[in-house]
Amino acid sequence: FGSSVSAKARQQPPPPFLKHMASQAQISKKRKFVADGVFYAELNEFLMRTLSEDGYAGVEVRVTPIRTEIIIRATRTREVLGEKGRRIRELTAVVQKRYGFPENSVELFAERVENRASCAMAQCESLRYKLLGGLAARRACYGVIRFIMENGAKGVEVIISGKLRAQRAKAMKFKDGYLISTGEPKKHYIAEAVRHVCMRQGMLGIKVKIMLAHDPEGIMGPKMPLPDNVIIHEPKEDVPVMQPNAEDQAQGGYQGDQ
Repeated sequence: FGSSVSAKARQQPPPPFLKHMASQAQISKKRKFVADGVFYAELNEFLMRTLSEDGYAGVEVRVTPIRTEIIIRATRTREVLGEKGRRIRELTAVVQKRYGFPENSVELFAERVENRASCAMAQCESLRYKLLGGLAARRACYGVIRFIMENGAKGVEVIISGKLRAQRAKAMKFKDGYLISTGEPKKHYIAEAVRHVCMRQGMLGIKVKIMLAHDPEGIMGPKMPLPDNVIIHEPKEDVPVMQPNAEDQAQGGYQGDQ
């Protein structure tokens, strides 16, 4: 899809396993999942390159019996839609022609990202454009980290590697807050993105990892609490111990023994 693709490659018909889902009824399950994965990977890369300036934050493909719905998540949905929905129609036409979908069987939607500070892809792109604009690497990274932490993230890590200022390549790592690296919670709590920046002196690599905060509603963060999270409840009010009456003290012993 990029400019690097030659005119000859564009003219070639799409491979048979990338045809519309309806034609996949006869293929094996293994081939179907591979074809779906290739379709998703290619679509994701195309949208990543096309919508990088509009805060692209991922894509979701939903296949229904009637049509295939492609939901594009972005921070600036107005730019994704374009003037009177022109841009989204152009993207729909490109996807339809490339993968051989029948007419009106594929539809693209744009969905706005609620909290762009907790989206690793959006922050990675933001850092990329800061570096391309000529901002110093250290200052750009600290700016992104501060913005993420101020908007309710639990932790963040930014790694930038390549030829930073000097001829010798090196890596710089910036961290803040609490960040987990392993286990089942990592799948739910960690948002990660990698981007490449083509600078004048060479290629730079950027990696952004964000640890989301727990949200019981599951809107701004994962619904599942961390397994090692300890909740300390408020102590119960102590019931005051009553003093014995003077009559009880005078009788003494067990009343049943009298």
